[in-house]
Amino acid sequence: MKEVILDTETTGLSVKDGHRVVEIGCIELENLIPTKKIFHYYLNPERKVSEKALKIHGYTDEFLSDKQKFKEIADEFLDFIKEKKIIIHNAEFDLAHLNNELSLIGKSQIVKDNIVDTLEIAREKFPGSGVSLDALCKRYHIDNSRRTKHTALIDCELLAKVYINLLDQREPSLNFTQTDTVLNKKNINEKNIYEKKIILPTNVELEEHKKFLKSNLKKNFF
Repeated sequence: MKEVILDTETTGLSVKDGHRVVEIGCIELENLIPTKKIFHYYLNPERKVSEKALKIHGYTDEFLSDKQKFKEIADEFLDFIKEKKIIIHNAEFDLAHLNNELSLIGKSQIVKDNIVDTLEIAREKFPGSGVSLDALCKRYHIDNSRRTKHTALIDCELLAKVYINLLDQREPSLNFTQTDTVLNKKNINEKNIYEKKIILPTNVELEEHKKFLKSNLKKNFF
């Protein structure tokens, strides 16, 4: 199953005040493992960045002035997320801004049915506790030291790890298990899971090993 971790940065909090998207970041997952496919753009919002937003992400009007506009990357964005479940932390915020951008250029909006909100999952799982991205990173011992500012791709990378933990899954890692079965190449490529074949010694080899140890003990101690 393919999913997309998504995050945005904006000029301010509310689309009702005319605020726009200044950055979109997406990371694709397949079976909870990053595929290395990403979508990332800084965008010219065609308006000034608010002081509060500037403190959060640090993107100045000057930095954004020569970037592409949303309408120039919209088709590529929609193609990237097509037919995939979208994972967002505080989906209401990001979805409002993205759908505003899409409506401004006459594109169909993203439906909520295709969205998983990790903020809602965290609230249900840890009622009364902090459920910000930073708080969840702390809870799951995820290193977020690179997050000195809110940037879409870094937030996506952190959210991917948080999402796996919220689902009570361990982060993908090498899995060495005792088995006489070797995974075929297709499974290895699809799952990035490797199994190590364990070859047990025969009875003859065990007897030879005992003789070797006994012989060496005599030499060393007698």
